[in-house]
Amino acid sequence: MASLNVYSVLVVLFLTCEAVIATKENDQIIKENNCETKMGLPCVLEVFTSIFNTGSISNKCCSELVVLGKFCHSAIVKRTPENPLFKDLNPATIIANNIQTWNNCLALIDSPSPSA
Repeated sequence: MASLNVYSVLVVLFLTCEAVIATKENDQIIKENNCETKMGLPCVLEVFTSIFNTGSISNKCCSELVVLGKFCHSAIVKRTPENPLFKDLNPATIIANNIQTWNNCLALIDSPSPSA
C-alpha cells in the first residue's frame, strides 16, 4: 500500500513538472517573439471572444491575427487556461475553437475580396 502512495505522489509530481515546463516554454515563446505587442487590444478581445465564448472576428482582426502568426497565437492560447478566469473551460473545446478561429481567418484573408 505504501508503494502505491509513493507511486501516486511521483505521478502527481511528474504531471506538475510537465505543466510548469509547458508554461515556461509558452512564456518564453511569447516573450522572445514579442507576441503580446503584435495585436491591438480590440482585436485580442475579438479573437478571445471567438475562442473562449462565441463571437465573430472582423476582417481587420483576422488580418492582425494572421500577421501575429500561428506560432504566437498558439502559445498565447495554450497559456490562457492557466488564468483562473478560464479554469473551468474544457481544453478540448479551447483547442477546437482555436483551430476553427485560425482556419476561418486564414480562409477570409486568403479569399479574394469582391470587386466593387
